[in-house]
Amino acid sequence: MTTLSIFDQSVPESPRVVTEDAGKIANLLAEHGVRFEQWATRNLPADASSDDILEAYSGEIQALKAECGFQAADVISLNPDNPQKEAFRQKFLDEHVHSEDEVRFFVRGQGLFYLHFGDQVYAVLCQKNDLISVPDGTRHWFDMGPEPAFTCIRLFTNREGWVADFTGEDIASRLPRYERLAGVAG
Repeated sequence: MTTLSIFDQSVPESPRVVTEDAGKIANLLAEHGVRFEQWATRNLPADASSDDILEAYSGEIQALKAECGFQAADVISLNPDNPQKEAFRQKFLDEHVHSEDEVRFFVRGQGLFYLHFGDQVYAVLCQKNDLISVPDGTRHWFDMGPEPAFTCIRLFTNREGWVADFTGEDIASRLPRYERLAGVAG
């Protein structure tokens, strides 16, 4: 289930707020300019290609492109049998920012976005049918867990795709990881 956990940076061991209410999650994130929506997912075969996925959601993608000026969309998918899964996980685990919004729509599986606002960190466990749009310049990181299993549509204003500027702060290492917040063995 989609979950928002809010941590105070000074007490990273336990969240001060936890909610699974999608409306409350959307409202709390909107206070920081983060867009959160839940879209109906399509019944696609497990082996659906990136082109099949983009075609199935072409209406939503075109609407977001028109509304927000996105120039490109692609699909990222990772499974537990990927031999580079640990390297992929490590790539996103340090706090960073982007010069454009980071938009993800979860077609399958789940992943955990951490958003750093002042002295608080919002951990959003996104699931299938969740759309999250993290505004440019927002300090954040992403944890896909030790056995990643997700497929996401990504939208970009920069045709180069994912470009990160790492902050060098160690905040990400002080908060609970995916294994604890998603309730899975790791």
